Amino acid sequence: MIDQATRERIIALVHKEVVPAIGCTEPMAVALCTARATEQLGCKPESIEALLSANILKNAMGVGIPGTGMTGLPIAIALGALVGKSDYQLEVLRDLTPETLKAGRQYIEEDRIHIDLKKGIREKLYIEIVVTAGERQATAVIAKGHTEFIYIADGLLDDASLQELLPETVAGVPESDDIQLNLKLVYDFATTAPLDEIRFILETRDYNMKASYEALKGNYGHNLGKSIDRPLAKGILGNSIYSHMIARTASACDARMGGAMIPVMSNSGSGNQGICATIPVCVYAQENENTEEELIRALMLSHLTAIYIKQSLGKLSALCGCVVASTGSSVGITYLMGGDYARCCASVKNMVANLTGMICDGAKPSCSLKLTSGVSTAILSALLAMEGKCVTSQEGIVDDDIDRSIHNLTAIGADAMNITDEMVLRIMTTKGC
Repeated sequence: MIDQATRERIIALVHKEVVPAIGCTEPMAVALCTARATEQLGCKPESIEALLSANILKNAMGVGIPGTGMTGLPIAIALGALVGKSDYQLEVLRDLTPETLKAGRQYIEEDRIHIDLKKGIREKLYIEIVVTAGERQATAVIAKGHTEFIYIADGLLDDASLQELLPETVAGVPESDDIQLNLKLVYDFATTAPLDEIRFILETRDYNMKASYEALKGNYGHNLGKSIDRPLAKGILGNSIYSHMIARTASACDARMGGAMIPVMSNSGSGNQGICATIPVCVYAQENENTEEELIRALMLSHLTAIYIKQSLGKLSALCGCVVASTGSSVGITYLMGGDYARCCASVKNMVANLTGMICDGAKPSCSLKLTSGVSTAILSALLAMEGKCVTSQEGIVDDDIDRSIHNLTAIGADAMNITDEMVLRIMTTKGC
């Protein structure tokens, strides 16, 4: 069994990376930063300037903002200033009312908000908000993590201070204080830790399954989850565990991307990743009649695998997060099928051989389509692994060593796809719409 000190560090990491969120995490992080800058200012801002990294801008352009019926950054920023509370973290707009929404719309119409790319940084997750009222200004900066404030002060942030705050702009990313994972450590922890220490992971089920069923009460996004539940789809896909897994996953994503005021449990700063790491595992466990202990361990295995992959990929990248989260869910499903460590490794290699290269073109309603692709591949990869089938090191980027296979995937997503990321943003910002 893993020693207690190591278990405590892993549990602390999970608590840090698996947290509740309302709405897409990128615009919510911008709203959070705006709320904190406004609190520093001490009054309603007369104007707001948002300087954002390209990945934040990409992921916040086309997604619904909960409770508003609107998409994009302006309304998130306006409401962050008018009604946001930084203590709520990624649920920053929890106190939204019809009156404050009306005030937010008016704030936008008065042309008080200015949004631009932050130049000269390599950090992919960067939010700088400058609020002004008369002669007074205040600045707040979030970087590296969606709730990680690296700067809060009156006045402006100068370039010299930024270099000190983000030394990776010159000399690479500094090492994290978090425990560094590998897949064997993830597996051993999830399968042997005392149950009472990891039972809290059931909160992911409570949040995300509720979101999936709440989504059925409205019409959100492209209604993919509802479409899979309709007779035409059932005639093609059947009324099966598989169709239920993809329908429930898609429904939760439909609601979240469509702007429903429904909280979900996120993973590594992404609600969609939290949904994808949770719901397929829960639906399979329920319909396969696995025990509660098996479900707890499978959920921990799924979420912690996703966290491990993100350690080398980064919070934001050109690689779609569903690749990461569905790889986690495939490992969790393999475990629920009775798979051991070797079969869990096989499911990961099968995932790496299949989904590598799926681009992230921003958060938006059609993300539910990508999640269903990820879940479908997760199930297929688990089934192949249980049959003893595994993509070999003679094929593609898969390596004999499981951790090297994962790092091959993340090297492509974090580094090799940077030019792809730039092209995606250029296309998104120059379309006729």
